[in-house]
Amino acid sequence: MNPLNVMLPLYDITRFTLLDYPDIPAAIFWFAGCNLRCTYCYNPDIVFGQGKLSEEEALAFLSSRRGLLEGVVLSGGECTLYPNLIPFCRSIKALGFKIKLDTNAMRPDVIRALIRENLIDYAALDYKAPASKMTDICGRGSEKRFWESFDILRQSSLAYEVRTTWHSDLLEAKELIEMAQKLKASGYDAPYYVQPFRNGVETIGTLAPMHQLSDLSLLIDTICMRN
Repeated sequence: MNPLNVMLPLYDITRFTLLDYPDIPAAIFWFAGCNLRCTYCYNPDIVFGQGKLSEEEALAFLSSRRGLLEGVVLSGGECTLYPNLIPFCRSIKALGFKIKLDTNAMRPDVIRALIRENLIDYAALDYKAPASKMTDICGRGSEKRFWESFDILRQSSLAYEVRTTWHSDLLEAKELIEMAQKLKASGYDAPYYVQPFRNGVETIGTLAPMHQLSDLSLLIDTICMRN
């Protein structure tokens, strides 16, 4: 991890959202840096950028929003790379805020530690790709680690969701169906959210625009589409 991102872990703060934490007014903390290089990622400035805000500044912001916000979304980049994440979450909880974790699932050890200390209240787990496509889509990473993280969440009492960003040039509809079926066979019975690629934004890789979702009828019974 970039040494500067240890001192200044946050790239930015979204001060208010009603969309990113289910049913809770929240802020989003965007952590600088990531351990994947997903072709479709539309946050290249955060993935490759340096942190700009310290823990102290983030906690001061939260202190000023007590009674107005109820939750914090830890996103990025990839927040589980931050070596001081556990004590940072303790400080957030001490202020009375709920915490949602957005993660690419490549750090099951960190997820386990957060759950063990009751430091997170909700998690969104990115199911990037089947093993055969991980390198092509993400540049690196391991489907095995996704399933380790998934099992940790499944065996806990924590509320969580699984989601996938979809570009039809990267994943075929039949592969999404297979991913959904694998989740169901592994004990996942909550909605599996698929987010179609957003055209017209800067991404890490070069992708053609995603056009009409011609395969949508094949997917409708196995996934939940999310804008």
